[in-house]
Amino acid sequence: MSIERHREELEHNRAALQRKPVLAAAYRDFHRLIAQQVATGGATVELGSGGADIRAALPDCIRTDLFPGPGIDRVENAYALSFGEAAIDNLILFDVFHHLRHPGTALAEFHRVLRPGGRLILFEPCLSLLGWLVYGALHPEPVARLAPIAWRAPPGWSPAQVDYYAAQGNATRIFLRGEFQDEFGGWAVRERRRLSALAYVASGGYSAPQLYPARLYPLLRLLERACDWLPAVFATRLLVVLERR
Repeated sequence: MSIERHREELEHNRAALQRKPVLAAAYRDFHRLIAQQVATGGATVELGSGGADIRAALPDCIRTDLFPGPGIDRVENAYALSFGEAAIDNLILFDVFHHLRHPGTALAEFHRVLRPGGRLILFEPCLSLLGWLVYGALHPEPVARLAPIAWRAPPGWSPAQVDYYAAQGNATRIFLRGEFQDEFGGWAVRERRRLSALAYVASGGYSAPQLYPARLYPLLRLLERACDWLPAVFATRLLVVLERR
């Protein structure tokens, strides 16, 4: 992704958050949920921070992205972080993991910068029956359900070669269906929670039309609680919390 395309996408997303109060409310609720998972102590860093500002829930969070921009504290590459070993208590990736072409290489870097007991918090698309509809038919990024995952970067590859990649099904495949399960010896899984997130889905996200009036947001949130009991049918979001051993 070029820097200009990235900037255009961020501006589009920020405008959508201002235009759609229910979308902004959904992100605030997601951020509060993430904030409940952080390890107490030192630095919390978000990679790929984008347009929605997590600092309402985590005021001291360091926001980073591949490119500089408004509200971005540091420029960081997920494969070559500038932080020292065991320097971070929490690392948050919101809709970033499925953009990592070589997730195993990135996870090794995350393990390096997290202190023992530090947490990696991932918030990702989830493929249920509804998830397939939302992400397969209604979202422009590929699901890539059967595409090979290049777990490790090939010899000679450099983090400077990072390019645009998307596979929305990767988190479901890796954390729910057990692909590459032997690669997580350095991690303890603390949470794998599937969420229906209907209020977010029906908000239309950043690009699609909003399907309900803002006053019904609390009702959609109540409906989510019932749907969360049938995650194989309704889950569209996956929260994963890994703790460095």
